Amino acid sequence: MERPLSPLHSLPPESTAGVTLSGLLPPASLIESLLHASAYLATLDSLPLLQTRNTAAAIQRARVISSLLEDLHDSTSRGRRSLPISSILCLTELSSVIQRTKTLLDDLASGSALWSLLNAEASAKRFLSCTRELSAVLDILPLSLLPISSDIREQIELLHRQSKNAGSDLFVDSREIHLRDELLCIMAKEKGFLDFNKVEEVMSRIGLRTAAAYQEEIKKLEAEILKQAGTGGLMAVSNINNLITFVSYAKNIIFRSSKSDAFPKALSRSSSWSVATSPAIASNIPDEFRCPITLDLMKDPVVLASGHTYDRSSISRWINSGHQTCPKSGQKLIHMALIPNYNLKSLFEQWCKENNLSSTLRHRAPDSAAEEAVTVDHISATRAAIEAVRMTAEFLVGKLAMGSPETQRQAAYELRLLAKSGMENRRIIAEAGAIPFLVTLLGSRDPRTQENAVTALLNLSIFEKNKTLIMAAGALDSIVKVLREGELMEARENAAATIFSLSILNECKVEIGKTVEAVAGLVELLQDGTSAGKRDAATALLNLAVYDPNKTAVVEAGAVPVLVELLMDEKAGITDDVLAVLALLCGCKEGMRVIGDDKAAVAILVDLMRFGSEKGKENAIAVLMGLCKDGGAEMGRRLLMNARSVPSLQSLAASGSMRARRKANALLRLLNRCFSQSNSAPI
Repeated sequence: MERPLSPLHSLPPESTAGVTLSGLLPPASLIESLLHASAYLATLDSLPLLQTRNTAAAIQRARVISSLLEDLHDSTSRGRRSLPISSILCLTELSSVIQRTKTLLDDLASGSALWSLLNAEASAKRFLSCTRELSAVLDILPLSLLPISSDIREQIELLHRQSKNAGSDLFVDSREIHLRDELLCIMAKEKGFLDFNKVEEVMSRIGLRTAAAYQEEIKKLEAEILKQAGTGGLMAVSNINNLITFVSYAKNIIFRSSKSDAFPKALSRSSSWSVATSPAIASNIPDEFRCPITLDLMKDPVVLASGHTYDRSSISRWINSGHQTCPKSGQKLIHMALIPNYNLKSLFEQWCKENNLSSTLRHRAPDSAAEEAVTVDHISATRAAIEAVRMTAEFLVGKLAMGSPETQRQAAYELRLLAKSGMENRRIIAEAGAIPFLVTLLGSRDPRTQENAVTALLNLSIFEKNKTLIMAAGALDSIVKVLREGELMEARENAAATIFSLSILNECKVEIGKTVEAVAGLVELLQDGTSAGKRDAATALLNLAVYDPNKTAVVEAGAVPVLVELLMDEKAGITDDVLAVLALLCGCKEGMRVIGDDKAAVAILVDLMRFGSEKGKENAIAVLMGLCKDGGAEMGRRLLMNARSVPSLQSLAASGSMRARRKANALLRLLNRCFSQSNSAPI
């Protein structure tokens, strides 16, 4: 019998010519696609007023890459030489980097300039991430094997060095930070007159120089609201709404004409103003200060989840009548919180002063049981503020104890919001005795009450001492029941998140792990939940599996087949979390046996070694290492039979992270032993 070649022996580059990889574009199509994308970036010549240096650097890199691709396209299209497989994999990764860079530049070009300015660091981090990814691709690009000219090779080597250097530091332009500080200082003025010459100067420096530009900026901010509202970003929505109000007000002031002056410059100092008694003046109130429902002046403006502002009394009546949509946009509301729009109120008071009018803003007293609950929107560190929170918490706990079902639902919701805003609040709410009553409400037949109660407990559990109090109140069984039987998916997801939060304490890990229903409920949510729910379930299982005795419980609950299936579900977006759980489950014999018995597991893990994230690659190797140690020569043969396993391990051993290199080398040695032991028989 002919002695087989060692699987660790690298094939010569020439042997890869003409080979295509399953799931990848043909080389010619890949190069054409890359050339088109990089050429698009390379031809960009008008730089934005923000992130100028980062954008210019990204475009310059695209131009160098475009030159490389033109050379490759010329060589391959004439059939002079084929590309090695390793370069095809690198070019596939390069395509992903270029696409992310294009998306970033498109976002900057089409997005709100003001929002980009306020989030300068976030944009800079996206540029840094693209630079680092490019550097990583160039690390493994086999330049010596590519049919390119020496000039192009030198340019790519220079680009590689520059990318490595640029990828070590985050660059945020100090001029943008200074400009942002100026803008925030202007917007922070709650009293007195705004210096509109200064406003106009700042706006001009970010590209807003005409009334049409202001109007376009407002549209872009409104589009940003839809993105943020869709992810539940309450503070972001409130901030964007404040920007819209500010831009609208500045536009009306800066570009007003004598013919259609919406803001009369001056009235007699003796003039007094009232909506009811001065209809002529009231007709000049800017639309921004009117409630979209009643068209009356907003006395207490609040922001809805959709991002639109209404008067509190009007929108409260709308919500209390059973509506769950925004009156203006028709958008379904993801929550019913009403966020005070202090900026709009401040701008209205300033408008009154500018026009010598007396402001008649005043808050309306609560007129229904559902509106009695107090929402604390800004908690200061003063003693008076802490006392106010204490009084609010005690008031709401009283409503939980003695109120009608409707009042209990509203009180649980207000406690949920109050517990979201700080550790001090969470401590005070627990001291007021809220936890036992919230645990009782977990058994409510009303889905919203149940959701509010479990979410309030989730927020309270963030404070470490409250974890013990929640467990002592006998909450676990009720939380598990919500996890498995809750009518609302949000309630089930938040129950899983609560279990994760509680399991941070070691003693809670033990108790939760012993509760078979808890682990089974997490596996069920992992299987049929939304993307967010699957992530919550996976992180909870990960935390529980850190404690060794819980590993067997997780395996016996049927987690492994579900986890392996999720590795193939790109929409779930939790590949790294799933791999981390599987790596932990390899710490018990039952876990290794079930993973090893899964026919698809090995092939998927090999693919993830090639295309996964850095952390994902490390965990994929860890799982394969555990399987080979447990399964011996048989598992080694299964791995060696996969043609992609050894090249992937060699690549990681050469250019992976420190942990990935160490694990890859260890697994290669293990496979070598398996190979040596199998030389006497065909593999």
